[in-house]
Amino acid sequence: MTAKQDMEITIDIDSEEPLFAQVVEQIKSAVNTKALNAGDALPSIRQLAGDLGLNNKTVAKAYRLLERDNIIVTRGYRGTFIHEDALTHCSFDLPGWTRAQLAATIEACREAGATDSEIRIAFASAMQE
Repeated sequence: MTAKQDMEITIDIDSEEPLFAQVVEQIKSAVNTKALNAGDALPSIRQLAGDLGLNNKTVAKAYRLLERDNIIVTRGYRGTFIHEDALTHCSFDLPGWTRAQLAATIEACREAGATDSEIRIAFASAMQE
């Protein structure tokens, strides 16, 4: 995939990292290295999925996560572009922050005497609320 001549996404189907996460990380990396800059156009979901040999839903998920994190912005039929503040937003690691928050909560539950099974049940219940 070439959104710009100096940015290419490659997918490793044998990697343990999910395919959508590979797309997310490579676009974030391209923003961090300035291979992609604010306002640069990205291919459509359909085009990128075709170029990478992926399902459209996989690329759509990656784009949704990137949009949630203000790395990209979708402007209807005009296309998808790198967000004006993407470089700033790339520095926040939401998955890492989430893991750290959960690890601290799990540790507090264990210190209070909760078993891993009780923690799992409580987590599943809380996620459904």
